[in-house]
Amino acid sequence: MHRPPVTTITEVPVADAAAAPYGVTAGPDGALWFTLAQGGRIARLTLDGEVTQYPLDASGCQPTVITPGPDGALWFTRTQDHRVGRIGPDGTARSFPVPTPDSAPYGITAGPDDALWFTQMAADQIGRITVDGQVTEFEVPVPGAMPSAITAGPDGALWFTLNQANAIGRMTVGGEVTVHALPTPGAAPVGITSDGKDLWFAEIAAGQVGRISTGGEIQEFPLPDRDARPHAVVATAVGECWFTEWGANRIGHVTGDGKVTEHDLPTASSEPHGITVGPDGAVWAALEIGAAVRITP
Repeated sequence: MHRPPVTTITEVPVADAAAAPYGVTAGPDGALWFTLAQGGRIARLTLDGEVTQYPLDASGCQPTVITPGPDGALWFTRTQDHRVGRIGPDGTARSFPVPTPDSAPYGITAGPDDALWFTQMAADQIGRITVDGQVTEFEVPVPGAMPSAITAGPDGALWFTLNQANAIGRMTVGGEVTVHALPTPGAAPVGITSDGKDLWFAEIAAGQVGRISTGGEIQEFPLPDRDARPHAVVATAVGECWFTEWGANRIGHVTGDGKVTEHDLPTASSEPHGITVGPDGAVWAALEIGAAVRITP
Protein backbone atom coordinates (compact mmCIF):
# COMPACT_ATOMS: atom_id res chain seq x y z
CA MET A 1 0.00 0.00 0.00
CA HIS A 2 1.38 3.40 -1.01
CA ARG A 3 1.23 6.21 1.60
CA PRO A 4 2.65 9.50 0.30
CA PRO A 5 2.74 12.58 2.55
CA VAL A 6 -0.57 14.23 3.30
CA THR A 7 -0.79 17.97 3.80
CA THR A 8 -4.00 18.07 5.83
CA ILE A 9 -6.83 15.89 7.08
CA THR A 10 -9.32 18.12 8.85
CA GLU A 11 -12.62 17.13 10.45
CA VAL A 12 -15.36 19.78 10.56
CA PRO A 13 -18.65 19.51 12.53
CA VAL A 14 -21.79 19.58 10.38
CA ALA A 15 -24.62 18.18 12.53
CA ASP A 16 -25.36 16.01 15.52
CA ALA A 17 -24.45 12.37 15.03
CA ALA A 18 -28.09 11.30 15.05
CA ALA A 19 -28.68 13.30 11.85
CA ALA A 20 -26.19 11.08 9.95
CA PRO A 21 -24.64 13.19 7.15
CA TYR A 22 -24.73 10.98 4.06
CA GLY A 23 -24.49 12.74 0.68
CA VAL A 24 -22.28 15.72 -0.12
CA THR A 25 -21.69 17.94 -3.12
CA ALA A 26 -20.17 21.30 -3.99
CA GLY A 27 -22.83 23.93 -4.60
CA PRO A 28 -22.85 26.77 -7.12
CA ASP A 29 -22.52 29.20 -4.21
CA GLY A 30 -19.03 28.09 -3.17
CA ALA A 31 -20.27 26.02 -0.21
CA LEU A 32 -20.63 22.30 0.56
CA TRP A 33 -24.14 20.86 0.78
CA PHE A 34 -24.99 17.71 2.75
CA THR A 35 -28.00 15.47 3.19
CA LEU A 36 -28.75 14.61 6.81
CA ALA A 37 -30.31 11.24 6.13
CA GLN A 38 -31.71 10.54 9.59
CA GLY A 39 -32.43 14.17 10.42
CA GLY A 40 -34.70 15.08 7.52
CA ARG A 41 -32.58 18.15 6.81
CA ILE A 42 -30.13 19.62 4.33
CA ALA A 43 -26.98 21.27 5.68
CA ARG A 44 -24.79 23.94 4.10
CA LEU A 45 -21.14 24.34 5.13
CA THR A 46 -19.05 27.31 4.07
CA LEU A 47 -15.29 26.98 3.68
CA ASP A 48 -14.79 29.03 6.84
CA GLY A 49 -16.83 26.54 8.87
CA GLU A 50 -20.26 28.19 9.11
CA VAL A 51 -23.09 25.65 9.12
CA THR A 52 -26.73 26.29 8.26
CA GLN A 53 -29.38 23.58 8.42
CA TYR A 54 -32.64 23.60 6.50
CA PRO A 55 -35.45 21.33 7.77
CA LEU A 56 -37.48 19.56 5.11
CA ASP A 57 -41.25 19.16 5.16
CA ALA A 58 -41.10 15.53 6.31
CA SER A 59 -38.58 14.61 8.99
CA GLY A 60 -38.56 10.95 7.97
CA CYS A 61 -38.09 11.49 4.24
CA GLN A 62 -34.42 10.36 4.36
CA PRO A 63 -32.62 12.74 2.01
CA THR A 64 -29.85 10.66 0.49
CA VAL A 65 -27.78 11.70 -2.54
CA ILE A 66 -27.42 15.37 -3.57
CA THR A 67 -26.14 17.02 -6.75
CA PRO A 68 -26.07 20.47 -8.38
CA GLY A 69 -28.82 21.00 -10.94
CA PRO A 70 -28.79 22.90 -14.22
CA ASP A 71 -30.97 25.60 -12.64
CA GLY A 72 -28.51 26.75 -9.96
CA ALA A 73 -30.24 24.74 -7.20
CA LEU A 74 -29.31 21.52 -5.39
CA TRP A 75 -31.36 18.40 -6.14
CA PHE A 76 -31.57 15.33 -3.92
CA THR A 77 -33.41 12.05 -3.53
CA ARG A 78 -35.80 11.35 -0.66
CA THR A 79 -35.57 7.59 -0.33
CA GLN A 80 -38.20 6.98 2.34
CA ASP A 81 -41.08 9.07 1.01
CA HIS A 82 -40.23 8.41 -2.65
CA ARG A 83 -39.78 11.97 -3.83
CA VAL A 84 -37.11 14.12 -5.47
CA GLY A 85 -36.22 17.30 -3.63
CA ARG A 86 -34.90 20.68 -4.71
CA ILE A 87 -33.32 23.34 -2.51
CA GLY A 88 -32.19 26.76 -3.64
CA PRO A 89 -29.04 28.48 -2.38
CA ASP A 90 -31.30 30.54 -0.10
CA GLY A 91 -32.63 27.37 1.58
CA THR A 92 -36.07 27.37 -0.07
CA ALA A 93 -37.03 23.73 -0.58
CA ARG A 94 -39.74 21.84 -2.40
CA SER A 95 -40.22 18.27 -3.60
CA PHE A 96 -41.84 16.29 -6.37
CA PRO A 97 -43.49 12.86 -6.15
CA VAL A 98 -42.22 9.93 -8.19
CA PRO A 99 -45.03 8.24 -10.17
CA THR A 100 -44.12 4.66 -9.22
CA PRO A 101 -45.11 4.00 -5.58
CA ASP A 102 -42.45 2.88 -3.08
CA SER A 103 -39.68 3.09 -5.66
CA ALA A 104 -36.94 4.28 -3.24
CA PRO A 105 -35.08 6.95 -5.23
CA TYR A 106 -31.38 6.89 -4.38
CA GLY A 107 -28.70 8.17 -6.81
CA ILE A 108 -29.13 11.43 -8.72
CA THR A 109 -27.08 13.38 -11.26
CA ALA A 110 -27.44 16.23 -13.70
CA GLY A 111 -27.81 14.81 -17.20
CA PRO A 112 -26.58 16.10 -20.55
CA ASP A 113 -30.09 17.32 -21.40
CA ASP A 114 -30.74 19.99 -18.73
CA ALA A 115 -32.67 17.51 -16.61
CA LEU A 116 -31.89 15.42 -13.51
CA TRP A 117 -31.64 11.63 -13.70
CA PHE A 118 -32.14 9.38 -10.68
CA THR A 119 -32.25 5.71 -9.78
CA GLN A 120 -35.23 3.92 -8.27
CA MET A 121 -33.78 1.04 -6.24
CA ALA A 122 -37.02 -0.76 -5.47
CA ALA A 123 -38.58 -0.39 -8.92
CA ASP A 124 -35.75 -1.32 -11.33
CA GLN A 125 -36.18 2.02 -13.04
CA ILE A 126 -34.25 5.13 -13.94
CA GLY A 127 -36.16 8.39 -13.60
CA ARG A 128 -35.74 11.71 -15.39
CA ILE A 129 -37.05 14.91 -13.85
CA THR A 130 -37.10 18.32 -15.47
CA VAL A 131 -36.39 21.44 -13.42
CA ASP A 132 -40.14 22.14 -13.32
CA GLY A 133 -40.85 18.70 -11.84
CA GLN A 134 -42.02 16.61 -14.80
CA VAL A 135 -40.97 12.98 -14.28
CA THR A 136 -40.43 10.25 -16.89
CA GLU A 137 -39.52 6.70 -15.89
CA PHE A 138 -37.49 4.14 -17.87
CA GLU A 139 -37.34 0.42 -17.15
CA VAL A 140 -34.07 -1.38 -16.42
CA PRO A 141 -34.47 -4.78 -18.13
CA VAL A 142 -32.98 -6.79 -15.24
CA PRO A 143 -35.48 -7.77 -12.52
CA GLY A 144 -34.21 -7.16 -8.99
CA ALA A 145 -31.15 -5.27 -10.23
CA MET A 146 -31.40 -2.47 -7.64
CA PRO A 147 -30.02 0.50 -9.62
CA SER A 148 -28.03 2.54 -7.10
CA ALA A 149 -25.69 5.42 -7.95
CA ILE A 150 -25.79 7.24 -11.30
CA THR A 151 -23.58 9.69 -13.16
CA ALA A 152 -23.41 11.43 -16.53
CA GLY A 153 -20.82 9.79 -18.73
CA PRO A 154 -18.36 11.38 -21.16
CA ASP A 155 -20.31 9.83 -24.04
CA GLY A 156 -23.56 11.73 -23.46
CA ALA A 157 -25.24 8.76 -21.73
CA LEU A 158 -26.15 7.98 -18.12
CA TRP A 159 -24.13 5.31 -16.31
CA PHE A 160 -25.31 3.57 -13.15
CA THR A 161 -24.51 0.69 -10.84
CA LEU A 162 -26.79 -2.34 -10.62
CA ASN A 163 -26.06 -3.42 -7.08
CA GLN A 164 -27.92 -6.74 -7.04
CA ALA A 165 -27.27 -7.62 -10.68
CA ASN A 166 -23.49 -7.28 -10.28
CA ALA A 167 -23.30 -5.03 -13.30
CA ILE A 168 -22.88 -1.52 -14.65
CA GLY A 169 -25.69 -0.08 -16.75
CA ARG A 170 -25.66 2.54 -19.50
CA MET A 171 -28.78 4.39 -20.63
CA THR A 172 -29.13 6.83 -23.49
CA VAL A 173 -31.31 9.90 -22.99
CA GLY A 174 -33.88 8.05 -25.08
CA GLY A 175 -34.03 5.17 -22.58
CA GLU A 176 -32.00 2.50 -24.41
CA VAL A 177 -30.14 0.33 -21.88
CA THR A 178 -26.92 -1.67 -22.14
CA VAL A 179 -25.77 -3.87 -19.23
CA HIS A 180 -22.12 -4.76 -18.58
CA ALA A 181 -21.59 -7.70 -16.19
CA LEU A 182 -18.73 -7.40 -13.70
CA PRO A 183 -15.94 -10.00 -13.65
CA THR A 184 -16.09 -10.53 -9.86
CA PRO A 185 -19.23 -12.37 -8.67
CA GLY A 186 -21.24 -10.69 -5.93
CA ALA A 187 -19.27 -7.42 -6.06
CA ALA A 188 -22.38 -5.30 -5.32
CA PRO A 189 -21.34 -2.01 -6.98
CA VAL A 190 -22.60 1.23 -5.41
CA GLY A 191 -20.88 4.54 -6.19
CA ILE A 192 -20.01 5.62 -9.73
CA THR A 193 -18.30 8.68 -11.22
CA SER A 194 -16.82 9.90 -14.50
CA ASP A 195 -13.26 11.15 -14.87
CA GLY A 196 -14.06 12.66 -18.27
CA LYS A 197 -12.81 9.60 -20.15
CA ASP A 198 -13.85 6.49 -18.22
CA LEU A 199 -16.23 5.59 -15.40
CA TRP A 200 -15.05 4.53 -11.92
CA PHE A 201 -17.16 2.57 -9.45
CA ALA A 202 -16.95 1.04 -5.98
CA GLU A 203 -17.54 -2.67 -5.36
CA ILE A 204 -18.69 -2.60 -1.75
CA ALA A 205 -18.92 -6.37 -1.25
CA ALA A 206 -15.68 -7.25 -3.04
CA GLY A 207 -13.35 -4.62 -1.57
CA GLN A 208 -12.43 -3.32 -5.00
CA VAL A 209 -12.66 -0.19 -7.12
CA GLY A 210 -13.42 -0.70 -10.80
CA ARG A 211 -13.03 1.27 -14.01
CA ILE A 212 -15.08 0.81 -17.18
CA SER A 213 -14.48 2.44 -20.54
CA THR A 214 -17.36 3.78 -22.60
CA GLY A 215 -16.82 0.74 -24.81
CA GLY A 216 -17.46 -1.61 -21.88
CA GLU A 217 -13.90 -2.73 -21.03
CA ILE A 218 -13.61 -3.33 -17.28
CA GLN A 219 -10.65 -3.30 -14.90
CA GLU A 220 -10.89 -4.05 -11.18
CA PHE A 221 -8.40 -2.90 -8.54
CA PRO A 222 -8.38 -4.88 -5.27
CA LEU A 223 -7.89 -2.84 -2.11
CA PRO A 224 -5.33 -3.87 0.51
CA ASP A 225 -8.22 -4.47 2.91
CA ARG A 226 -10.87 -6.43 1.06
CA ASP A 227 -13.30 -5.81 3.95
CA ALA A 228 -13.02 -2.00 3.61
CA ARG A 229 -16.51 -1.64 2.08
CA PRO A 230 -15.77 1.04 -0.55
CA HIS A 231 -18.94 3.03 -1.00
CA ALA A 232 -18.84 6.37 -2.84
CA VAL A 233 -16.39 7.60 -5.49
CA VAL A 234 -15.30 10.87 -7.09
CA ALA A 235 -12.78 11.55 -9.85
CA THR A 236 -10.42 14.51 -9.59
CA ALA A 237 -8.67 14.01 -12.94
CA VAL A 238 -8.52 11.57 -15.83
CA GLY A 239 -7.03 8.30 -14.57
CA GLU A 240 -7.60 8.69 -10.84
CA CYS A 241 -10.37 8.24 -8.33
CA TRP A 242 -11.03 8.93 -4.64
CA PHE A 243 -13.37 6.75 -2.59
CA THR A 244 -14.76 6.27 0.90
CA GLU A 245 -14.03 3.08 2.82
CA TRP A 246 -17.17 2.89 4.91
CA GLY A 247 -16.13 -0.28 6.74
CA ALA A 248 -12.51 0.71 7.40
CA ASN A 249 -12.75 4.38 8.46
CA ARG A 250 -10.53 5.58 5.62
CA ILE A 251 -10.50 7.63 2.45
CA GLY A 252 -8.70 6.01 -0.48
CA HIS A 253 -7.22 7.02 -3.80
CA VAL A 254 -6.47 4.80 -6.80
CA THR A 255 -4.72 5.51 -10.07
CA GLY A 256 -5.25 3.89 -13.44
CA ASP A 257 -2.28 1.59 -12.90
CA GLY A 258 -3.79 0.26 -9.69
CA LYS A 259 -1.71 2.16 -7.11
CA VAL A 260 -3.82 2.56 -3.97
CA THR A 261 -3.24 5.22 -1.29
CA GLU A 262 -5.26 5.19 1.93
CA HIS A 263 -5.73 7.82 4.63
CA ASP A 264 -6.98 6.98 8.11
CA LEU A 265 -9.65 9.32 9.44
CA PRO A 266 -9.14 11.23 12.71
CA THR A 267 -12.15 9.82 14.56
CA ALA A 268 -12.73 6.10 14.94
CA SER A 269 -15.85 4.54 13.41
CA SER A 270 -16.81 7.76 11.63
CA GLU A 271 -18.58 5.90 8.78
CA PRO A 272 -17.59 7.89 5.67
CA HIS A 273 -20.24 7.90 2.95
CA GLY A 274 -20.59 10.53 0.21
CA ILE A 275 -17.51 12.15 -1.32
CA THR A 276 -16.96 15.13 -3.60
CA VAL A 277 -14.43 17.66 -4.81
CA GLY A 278 -15.03 20.89 -2.93
CA PRO A 279 -15.05 24.42 -4.30
CA ASP A 280 -11.55 24.76 -2.84
CA GLY A 281 -10.20 21.83 -4.87
CA ALA A 282 -9.86 19.58 -1.82
CA VAL A 283 -11.61 16.23 -1.39
CA TRP A 284 -14.50 16.30 1.09
CA ALA A 285 -16.46 13.38 2.53
CA ALA A 286 -19.58 13.14 4.69
CA LEU A 287 -19.18 11.27 7.98
CA GLU A 288 -22.18 9.69 9.64
CA ILE A 289 -20.87 10.73 13.06
CA GLY A 290 -22.06 14.27 12.24
CA ALA A 291 -19.04 15.75 10.49
CA ALA A 292 -17.25 16.32 7.24
CA VAL A 293 -13.62 15.58 6.50
CA ARG A 294 -11.37 17.58 4.18
CA ILE A 295 -8.32 15.95 2.61
CA THR A 296 -5.64 17.85 0.71
CA PRO A 297 -2.86 15.52 -0.47
